[in-house]
Amino acid sequence: MKVAVILNGVSRKKETFYKEVYPLLSRHLTIRVLETEYSGHAEGLAAAALLEDYDIILAAGGDGTLNQVINGVLKNTSNRLPLIGIIPLGTGNDFARLCGATANPEYLLKLLNAGSSRKIDVGVIHCHNDTGDSTTHYFINACSIGMGPEVVKRLAGKSRWWGPEITYLKSILTVFFSHHGQEISCTASAWKWIGRARVLAIANGRSFGNQMYIAPDAAPDDGVLNLFIAGDVSLLKFLYCLLLVKAKKKVDDPKILYYTASHIELNSNKPCLLEAEGEMVGLLPATVTVLPKRISFLQ
Repeated sequence: MKVAVILNGVSRKKETFYKEVYPLLSRHLTIRVLETEYSGHAEGLAAAALLEDYDIILAAGGDGTLNQVINGVLKNTSNRLPLIGIIPLGTGNDFARLCGATANPEYLLKLLNAGSSRKIDVGVIHCHNDTGDSTTHYFINACSIGMGPEVVKRLAGKSRWWGPEITYLKSILTVFFSHHGQEISCTASAWKWIGRARVLAIANGRSFGNQMYIAPDAAPDDGVLNLFIAGDVSLLKFLYCLLLVKAKKKVDDPKILYYTASHIELNSNKPCLLEAEGEMVGLLPATVTVLPKRISFLQ
């Protein structure tokens, strides 16, 4: 069994991997570590690992590293797919948390030896990038428009010294005052929504942005995507919503909406950015579709 580990080379937890995880795994498995050197590098490393016929590819990092690995694999094959897994070393680790993933080396070794896996849905986005070219991007946890991309841009390169909770909260509140919502058209086969949205998130998992449970009832293998729409709410209402979603509760408010769909079309009257798991994808208009049970995930 050949295992490739794609490690986030700028992660503050890189030393944890080399000191606590790698020694045990390398004693029992044929393992190669591919360390990222720049933003987006994990996608190319995953594509290279795919060509070398690795049986398992592990993303050692956060949701963004996992997103790049998924894209590196799915954009470069239509046939044999390796088993995908994650060693959670990121800030948010939302999908890892959903799947019960851990950086505990003994537990990881047990999973790897057993080859235990679960078929997981994947979302696929078709849109245009900032140069106008068509682009396709996959996601395993969530994508968003509205405040989401602005928070991602604000977090880029910022120190995480305060820890994930305060770092995310500071960025979200700062963006709230500069982003006043945008007119969005969101269409599925059974419903249509048009309005001004502060946040519109499409989730395969249950949470994003470090435990913001926008889809607490979601399952990543049910063949549908879950939508969370926060309309043009006030600051007090927004803070109240944050408290509820952090507590894994749904918000009962006419400006907070929940939908499900397998295919969604998104449009806006002005340029509108779309991100997926912290990776900037492109601009609306876009279509977002679920690919049922597209990958085997180590679990």
